[in-house]
Amino acid sequence: MQYRVEGIVIRSMDYGEGNKIVTILTETHGKAGIIVRGAKKLKSRYGSLVQPFTWGEFIYFKKGGLGTLKHGEIIESHHLLRESLELAAYASYTAELVDRVLQDNEAGSYLYNQLKALYGALAEGKDPQITTHLFEMKILEAAGYGPELSACISCGEESGPFVLSFRAGGVLCKRCLMKDPEHLALGEGAIKLMRVFKQMDLRRLGEIQVRKETRQALKIGMRKLMDTHLGLKLKSRSFLDQLDQLTNN
Repeated sequence: MQYRVEGIVIRSMDYGEGNKIVTILTETHGKAGIIVRGAKKLKSRYGSLVQPFTWGEFIYFKKGGLGTLKHGEIIESHHLLRESLELAAYASYTAELVDRVLQDNEAGSYLYNQLKALYGALAEGKDPQITTHLFEMKILEAAGYGPELSACISCGEESGPFVLSFRAGGVLCKRCLMKDPEHLALGEGAIKLMRVFKQMDLRRLGEIQVRKETRQALKIGMRKLMDTHLGLKLKSRSFLDQLDQLTNN
């Protein structure tokens, strides 16, 4: 069967002497694996199409497992994301994240549009850490682990201050916080920002200015939520952490 889809390259690997296998995230068919024959050759017309983060149109034939590319066109190369070490690190992390969370052929329309918007935001120079945390929230929600942030998950109290119970997946008020001895006192700034992330669509993202203390608290909170509920070991995140340490020293 022949398919014609728009997709974003989230993984690219060598296959044989001159070929590539790309995994693309599509709006209509979830993840798809496609063999691109001759993509490694210098004069290949598809050498740029198989680059990570590329958004393009793919026409491929699929009979069994992997598809075979028949034709493709680049819509947006996102070359800026590959030319900057920092942006490449964030883009690689989000690509690996969505690749690990979504199963093959699982519907991924929402995450496709969020990832496309994320890459656009990174290319436009928007804060990579903040936009990536926003995308992480979308990943948690898509996986069924979106935290409850509007009221205390124990008693329903809607007035703060709140702490984050990352294990229970939500916030606790001051009367209930001792129900989770491992709670995180992130501060109201980080909790409010996480609440905004739950409501915000990356396609409508404007400029967000965040104080250093709030950024650090946000990172701790999102990291705990991701590790507790998804438990993914990602090479790209390890590299991102190393890069973060270098830039902050």
